[in-house]
Amino acid sequence: MGMRRMRWVAGMAASIMVGAMGMAATNVLGDSSAPSPGGSSTTTQAVPLGLEDPAAYIPTDNPQTAKKIELGRILFFDKRLSKTNTVACANCHMPGLAFTDGQAVSMGINRLQGGRSAPTAINRVYSKMQFWDGRAQTLEEQSTGPFVNPVEHGFLDYDEMTAKMKQISGYRKLFEEVFHDEITEKNIGKAIASFQRTLISGNSPADRFDVGGEEQALTDSAKRGLELFRGKARCTRCHSGFNFSDEKFHNLGIGWDTNSVDLGRYMVTKNPEDIGAFKTPTLREIARTAPYMHDGRFGTLEDVVKFYNQGGISNPHQDNTIIPLELSNGEQQDVVAFLRSLNGEGWQQVAAPIEFPQ
Repeated sequence: MGMRRMRWVAGMAASIMVGAMGMAATNVLGDSSAPSPGGSSTTTQAVPLGLEDPAAYIPTDNPQTAKKIELGRILFFDKRLSKTNTVACANCHMPGLAFTDGQAVSMGINRLQGGRSAPTAINRVYSKMQFWDGRAQTLEEQSTGPFVNPVEHGFLDYDEMTAKMKQISGYRKLFEEVFHDEITEKNIGKAIASFQRTLISGNSPADRFDVGGEEQALTDSAKRGLELFRGKARCTRCHSGFNFSDEKFHNLGIGWDTNSVDLGRYMVTKNPEDIGAFKTPTLREIARTAPYMHDGRFGTLEDVVKFYNQGGISNPHQDNTIIPLELSNGEQQDVVAFLRSLNGEGWQQVAAPIEFPQ
């Protein structure tokens, strides 16, 4: 009991009433207390221990409703939302792989490869900017971007995509029910974003130890790793807060040892300070989302910690917080043990629809 605890979020333990499954007892999916323009009543969501309430992150112009979330789930898994009927959002964000695809870089239509690894779709509700380079300002914008990427879903433009979907009478009916409107790019984005906002992960062993006070939730190695994570290993300089991300962009040197450097955030901002910088990902579910980094170069968490311990890859634009850490082999193993304790729950119930609109 001597280990000093630091809550992910100040006061969280006081503000969240935890039930037997580590969920906030006051939020139940399907609450119909308020009307909503989304074709149904608004819904709230059970909040796993360790997280902030997602309700605070829902945009006012796209409230969560049960029907909209279900429409988004259907769209997320439907391969007809690609030019060749072969690629769904779930191809790169598979439930069984914590909504990643297990590949170094993702594959789209006609087996074309993209240039970056697919990040997890889990806990995107808490994220301000989307994609590795932050080019999408909202989850709605992110949800439709891949549809018009030539190596992902392959549509020439949104008009081509919506024209195809309008041919499906079942979808026309669903969009009328949910939005009282026709099928549009914006409505597709709103539905998929609403579904993605339900994909949350908390109540991990780390949460049960650090927030819930469950002393036996972590192994001794993971407890040492937590102290290193907050101290000598300097992880919290970027992986901070309850979602373990500062929501900023950093140059670690990834790619500077190759002949073609991905310029990352710079391609969005054209700010020289952003050359080679990529967004700090959440560490929740990190043990389930290999391979790692934006180019998927590391297959194990041990490889990742070793990379940081060596100080990244030196380059003219490297973040000045990336320095050699001088962690021993045992200390590196302890950090990995803590990272593995960030696997949680709250998303495992999601599955593909049995059938799709016709």
